[in-house]
Amino acid sequence: MKFIVTGASGHLGANVVRALIATGETVRAVDVRPGAALAGLDVEFMKGDVLEPAMLESAFVGADFVLHLAARISTAGDPDGSVRRVNVDGVRNVAEAALRAGVRRVVHCSSLHAFDVGATRGPVRENSPRASAAALPAYDRSKAAGEDELRRVIDRGLDAVIVNPSGIVGPVDPEPSRLGRVLLAMFRGRMPIAVRGAFDWVDVRDVSAALLAAAERGRTGENYLLGGHRASVAELGRVAAEVAGRRPPRVVAPLAPCVPSRRSACNWPAPAGPAVCCSRPNHCMRWPPIRSSITRRRSRNSAIAPARWKRRCATCTLRSSPRGDSRPGAETRYRFESLAASIVRSMCFASGPPRYWP
Repeated sequence: MKFIVTGASGHLGANVVRALIATGETVRAVDVRPGAALAGLDVEFMKGDVLEPAMLESAFVGADFVLHLAARISTAGDPDGSVRRVNVDGVRNVAEAALRAGVRRVVHCSSLHAFDVGATRGPVRENSPRASAAALPAYDRSKAAGEDELRRVIDRGLDAVIVNPSGIVGPVDPEPSRLGRVLLAMFRGRMPIAVRGAFDWVDVRDVSAALLAAAERGRTGENYLLGGHRASVAELGRVAAEVAGRRPPRVVAPLAPCVPSRRSACNWPAPAGPAVCCSRPNHCMRWPPIRSSITRRRSRNSAIAPARWKRRCATCTLRSSPRGDSRPGAETRYRFESLAASIVRSMCFASGPPRYWP
């Protein structure tokens, strides 16, 4: 089968391309530039932009699946209109080109930010309110509007599935990504102050696996939330400092002076952090997260809502904390620490400073 991956040079795209190559699939990478993440890989690269419909249609000829990952992330609003052009018009262009080219299925990578997390009571689910209010950040509104554009083309006959990952973290991040820069700053001791905020973090390799599962087993027109662990910025700083052998940030500044309102234009993690329900991908796509998963037992640190669990992966069967800690949430905390430490090590040590350090 032939896969088209838009945004293939990015953090998620680089991991998805590697996952596809590992399964023996034929891959055509479409991006505005090749990037270091694709160097040495057996892929066909096509330079192009999601704002060019004619290029997209020619790129999609003969493809079975299109994994649309290209997006514009912004924490500073949308002063030049590029966020909306890429995240809304770009999604529409990809969907229409795929429909004309006769692609079997499109898997669109949206975001948790497509939901109005602040207005959601309890865990965020696939039927939670969308980010449509004018007071919400431009990025959030653009992701929700992009999904609306995709659904209009689905109504015309396109087979498409949407996945909504939370904060993506993990290896193969040569640029590095926005969060990768934060982790590296913590690792190098250049971030002595942490912000009092939290978010849900998911391993990039789990998101890659979910995209492939959505292509194979997802239901047309459905959304699938992809969550991992909820952790504070201070916890991330502590893990990075332990790996580097440095002191962790000793000052945790309150978020209120930095973010005047929960509906501010800033996308930085909220004080409590969202809880994400991943029951749908677990049941419909048989996607048990390998690296981001936690135990079935509910804990105060869990990012997964306690709802309708029927499957667990092999790594979720531990009954006690490896550290011998019997406190509530101890096992979840240990699994997160192990995950985060392995990610920091892979980013900072695996291929040496020239490739991964900013």
